Amino acid sequence: MKKYLILFAIAFMGLSLIDADACTGISLRAQDGSNVVARTVEWAATPMQCGYVVSPRGHVHQSYTPSGDNGLKYKGVYGYIGIYTEYEPFVVEGVNEAGLSAGLFFFPQYGEYAAYDAKNNDKTLCDMQFVSWVLSQFSTIDQLKDAISEIDLVTLNHKIGAVHWRIAEPDGRMVVLEVVAGVPHFYENPLGVLTNAPGFQWHMTNLNNYINLQPGSAADNTIKPGITLQPLGHGSGMLGLPGDFTSPSRFVRATFFQTTAPVWATGFDTVVQAFHILNNFDIPIGSQHVRADIPKGLPSATQFTAATDQQAMKFYYRTAWNSNIRCISLNDIDFHKVKYQSHPLDEVQTQPVEIVKIK
Repeated sequence: MKKYLILFAIAFMGLSLIDADACTGISLRAQDGSNVVARTVEWAATPMQCGYVVSPRGHVHQSYTPSGDNGLKYKGVYGYIGIYTEYEPFVVEGVNEAGLSAGLFFFPQYGEYAAYDAKNNDKTLCDMQFVSWVLSQFSTIDQLKDAISEIDLVTLNHKIGAVHWRIAEPDGRMVVLEVVAGVPHFYENPLGVLTNAPGFQWHMTNLNNYINLQPGSAADNTIKPGITLQPLGHGSGMLGLPGDFTSPSRFVRATFFQTTAPVWATGFDTVVQAFHILNNFDIPIGSQHVRADIPKGLPSATQFTAATDQQAMKFYYRTAWNSNIRCISLNDIDFHKVKYQSHPLDEVQTQPVEIVKIK
């Protein structure tokens, strides 16, 4: 266990040092009522060995604490599918058989949990295992809100920084959970966008700085008789949209692309739209590094992108190594009989290419 925690700390310390916590989440609704939540997961330090888990009803979960694998122990009420990063117990995005979706986003410098108390180990939950706890225990946001006071959320290493979470119901309701000074705060999120620090309310206020943004082209502007300024191309209404990879800029950009997207007929069409929107947040490797520190074998800091159709109960993903979209249907899984299992997202980290033969 000690070796496990050391490896975990080293990995995440490397992540925080290069500011690679650049996850971006959006939410879209289809004409048929389907709700789709989608997000990216970034890590610019090294290639991650990510995988997905299938967790059945009745599976026994054990939380880690800073002193060992001796935290909260609980049995799954619901089965779920989730993606983990590096360490199988640390699911960062998933959906359960009730359609409840949950995702973890880094929240450095602004979140802070209560101090760890070993006397409370039996109710202590590691923040990196919070998504698994939510997906295995609850079908609604209100159930989670009622239960949050029953646990002590902790981090395994304070140098890592805190995280915050997005929880979404199939009907479109979404909340953001942030723990500040040891106190959990739930914020309703009708916008459906989430990135990283600062806090969610700050991001919502910051949107007012971009009130001028609009889809399409700006109108001609005569600034003096005989001098009329005209757009130099389509999309001039977007002038001023921030293009960097900082959390505030990504929040603004995600809001613009999400709210200007067409409303598609079906959940599947909406999933495809979500992947196209999130193409804009695919971070090329090297953009967050000095030349001497560019990691080898990593084509993109966006190591995977995931989308969930909460009505169709389908979980989609693609990775930095394989941009083909893959799908897991929860409807095909009997969560009462299935065994707990995990599989890598990519059996081989190589982009498949379809050869077009000319006849």
